[in-house]
Amino acid sequence: MAIVRTDIFTFKYFDYGEAFHGSYRGMRYQVGRDPLMNVVFSSEEDKAGAKLRATVWPEPFAFEKTPEEKKKSEEFEYSEAGVAAAVDWLNSMWESEYGR
Repeated sequence: MAIVRTDIFTFKYFDYGEAFHGSYRGMRYQVGRDPLMNVVFSSEEDKAGAKLRATVWPEPFAFEKTPEEKKKSEEFEYSEAGVAAAVDWLNSMWESEYGR
């Protein structure tokens, strides 16, 4: 079993400036808006230019406690399709880096 789209909150969750954190068989991950800020009541102009950033790192540490050199990140389109692409990337990272 791999990470599936429904494992991550809805796309609108990211408009609140919160990142989603999860883990899968030795790999921790974070998916969030970049820049990470609440844009729920912002204009469409202010929302423009955002990306979705997915980051992975090895267990056992939290994102903040993990050295940057152990993290790998990728940017995606800030959309529902971007979330689906991020899920695919997370699974490929697990297969290539953690799936031993």
